[in-house]
Amino acid sequence: MLTGKARLAGVLGWPVAHSRSPRLHGFWLRRHGIDGAYLPLPVAPEDFAGAVRALVALGFRGVNVTIPHKEAAFALCDEVDDIARRMGAANTLVFRDGRIHGSNTDGFGFTESLAEQAPGWRAADGPAVLLGAGGAARAIAVALLQAGCPKLTIVNRGLARAEELAAGLDGPVEVSATPPLADAMLLVNSTSLGMEGQPPLEIDLAPMPAGAVVADAVYVPLETPLLAAARARGLRGVDGLGMLLHQARPGFAEWFGVMPVVDAELRHFVAADIPRGR
Repeated sequence: MLTGKARLAGVLGWPVAHSRSPRLHGFWLRRHGIDGAYLPLPVAPEDFAGAVRALVALGFRGVNVTIPHKEAAFALCDEVDDIARRMGAANTLVFRDGRIHGSNTDGFGFTESLAEQAPGWRAADGPAVLLGAGGAARAIAVALLQAGCPKLTIVNRGLARAEELAAGLDGPVEVSATPPLADAMLLVNSTSLGMEGQPPLEIDLAPMPAGAVVADAVYVPLETPLLAAARARGLRGVDGLGMLLHQARPGFAEWFGVMPVVDAELRHFVAADIPRGR
């Protein structure tokens, strides 16, 4: 039960009804017996700045920020961490002493998910290929380069957008119209292809070497056609749910005072609300 001392947080998006974050954070709140709540907060873009300042005034501990507000959240912050600064976007806001502190935990969520689902994987093991050039791609690219990826190739239907992303990154980054998979030890899909209601991602995984990892940022369905094809070839697959679960941990720790863990019980609980796919 909530008391007058309850800690409050939530997720701002437009729309936000599809978000699994309230289910995820609600699980952790119950597990740890915390006097608190995590709320879905639908906020239109034109109301975003006013809504965030109102939440600060109301005593919220902070919020997650999802599409389409991440860039607006970054601009609103009084302070941001290095990752958010490199990305120009924030997905986690912490309210402290009337100030707004911003961070971006998407890259952390991605690498932690790789560590969980592909034990022993290291960024330094070989080249990586990243499909897509949007916000998720930027977070993943920054995380991979920071982790020591020796070569990152960004593949996107619009080469200009891929080149724009590459120009903002420090490190061994290339742009290509086709994925160079022959020596790729990691393939990441950061596009919406394969998502429920979207066309499948058409790609031949045959050139990938044994021991390579295929990761999909899509988690609806949980087992995308890309992951099914990877597993059929004996490659290791990493689904998008892990990224969602792990990116939430730092914010929960800031707002509610406990660093939560991602385990089988949590994964099963959140996955129960997600179509599995074929």
